[in-house]
Amino acid sequence: MRPLEVGEHALLVEMDSARAARALHAELVRRRDAGVLRAVEIVPAARTVLLDGVDDPGALAARMVSWTVPDAGAASGGVVEIPVRYDGPDLAEVAARWGVSPGEVASIHSGTSFRVAFCGFAPGFGYLTGLPDRYAVPRRATPRTSVPSGSVGLAGPYTGVYPRASPGGWQLIGTTDAALWDPARVPAALLVPGSAVRFVARDGDAGG
Repeated sequence: MRPLEVGEHALLVEMDSARAARALHAELVRRRDAGVLRAVEIVPAARTVLLDGVDDPGALAARMVSWTVPDAGAASGGVVEIPVRYDGPDLAEVAARWGVSPGEVASIHSGTSFRVAFCGFAPGFGYLTGLPDRYAVPRRATPRTSVPSGSVGLAGPYTGVYPRASPGGWQLIGTTDAALWDPARVPAALLVPGSAVRFVARDGDAGG
């Protein structure tokens, strides 16, 4: 754990792994909810957690280095279910990399319990972890100039859903009609850090 002061009221904490960053984020949220930590925002990333709105970042940093941070454990709250059609243009390529059939990609992916590690790239875009390391795939060598809204993609260890049409280089394996970002909804984002997520294959899209 390496706490770094950022300005007068923020602290960036670097961790050695994504799992450690996830555990720290969960612990910080727990302490804030319990009223023993003051922070306006707690924002996780791949291997860091940013705390903003901290009264005394230096004093907090000194205390944090002696903390024992437990594993994040199970995600709090219910499971966000996202219906998906496994019809993406890169499904066959992903299947070949995994050494399975396209139907088995759908079964493996929809049978995995995911968690939102952090959010970014675009409003409503969550970086989901859960797939074993052997299923990590590289980004496309040539990104697409436009990826349709609702596209479900893979890149490295992550799964993500494009909340709007945009350029992108993730391997696309499916599509969903779920609204990932809706300003009229509270909260606007369907996926928030720490949420448990499960992809539900539409009838006939998994197996085979």
